[in-house]
Amino acid sequence: MALDIGIDLGTANVLIYVSGKGIVLNEPSVVAIDTNTNQVLAVGSEAYQMVGKTPSNIRAIRPLKDGVISDFDVTEEMLSYFIKKLNVRGIMSRPSIMICTPTNTTEIERKAILQAAEKSGGNKVYLEVEPKVAAIGAGMDIFQPRGNMVIDIGGGTSDIAVLSLGDIVASSSLRMAGDRMNQDIVNYVKDQHHLLIGERSAEQVKIQIAQVFKQEGDADKQMQVRGRDTVSGMPRSLEIDSNEVEQAIHETLMQIVSTAHHVMETLPPEIAADIIDRGITLTGGGALLSGLDQLISENLKVPVVVAEHPLNNVAQGAGILLEHMQKAGKK
Repeated sequence: MALDIGIDLGTANVLIYVSGKGIVLNEPSVVAIDTNTNQVLAVGSEAYQMVGKTPSNIRAIRPLKDGVISDFDVTEEMLSYFIKKLNVRGIMSRPSIMICTPTNTTEIERKAILQAAEKSGGNKVYLEVEPKVAAIGAGMDIFQPRGNMVIDIGGGTSDIAVLSLGDIVASSSLRMAGDRMNQDIVNYVKDQHHLLIGERSAEQVKIQIAQVFKQEGDADKQMQVRGRDTVSGMPRSLEIDSNEVEQAIHETLMQIVSTAHHVMETLPPEIAADIIDRGITLTGGGALLSGLDQLISENLKVPVVVAEHPLNNVAQGAGILLEHMQKAGKK
């Protein structure tokens, strides 16, 4: 028998949950292609190592942009590769797939995701919105008559949703998240220090030294970055500190906070009261930013908690929801 799978098809990473096994794959959403022959040379982690370091005939492509497919054929190749690698197909059957999308995807974008999953080896393919699935993966019981609020900050999108009785009461999706913050850091270093750094370097800076809410006594973290001097054209390195990183990404973070504020303004009073009691759960890779929970709590005046294993919540929730649907279908 084929094993059912839940897929978090992220702009930055693809995570796959296999029924009965948990999360078995977490690799970057990158495909390296030889432009002369159109042949796929590497997928996932191997292709990510090539980003920014390829000769002219090799392109390292991210086939998803802002949470949706920007290159259909490459997405299909990538999904087929991962599904084949996991060996989830049965002798006579193909796996059912639950795949997640941001809340504001268009019908055309949803169809593209469905087709890519079907062509890559899926039998039945189900689509579900990311914040709902992330909430389930984070252990929230969204099927009760009470409000639950989740902010899911991924690579391409930040999804904010309030859920009750298993469905979305209010939501908003912002096409700015982890990738935008990386670009903010690249732009800041270029403008302030006349040094051009790559997106991979910017991501390492964000992961290692970003502190977005500083409290008294918090020491500044520092890190060395290397790149090309925009004036002399020569390689150069410099020290960057956490204060500068906070300045670089501040505007993007405040946009996310502002969108969450707007969602809360639209809530019925009873659900708003539940959010004050229960707080907001942060999921996705962005939840790991040091001090982000405090920054959101300070601005929205409600408690904020970071989910356990926030990177895995969407894939985990997709797998759990698919298992639940399959059991309900068999009864």
